[in-house]
Amino acid sequence: MARVMLVSGEGKITVNKRNLADYFPQDTLIKKIKDPLSLTNTESSYDVIVKVSGGGVSSQAGAVELGIARALLQADESHRSTLKKEGLLTRDPRMVERKKYGLKKARKRPQFSKR
Repeated sequence: MARVMLVSGEGKITVNKRNLADYFPQDTLIKKIKDPLSLTNTESSYDVIVKVSGGGVSSQAGAVELGIARALLQADESHRSTLKKEGLLTRDPRMVERKKYGLKKARKRPQFSKR
């Protein structure tokens, strides 16, 4: 879950009171997070303050990306078409499949023995 605050500034992104590069060490995740800002040409217009928790690093990056996109929409509704075209306003619907009885995990079956 990510809480995003946009404050007018020069483009500094803070995640859990840490610098973006310190919290997300991979360049692909940093690019993913900056996508909504770069597509709308607002990279140097806002400072972004994020509080994120739960899940892994990749899912946290996805949550931050969605939060930034939605915050940009609240700031300026004219960005909707650009963000929607890139699919940045859609939540990732994938959830963990539940474990079924008689199985070891959600789909893993016990070892089969013919004899």
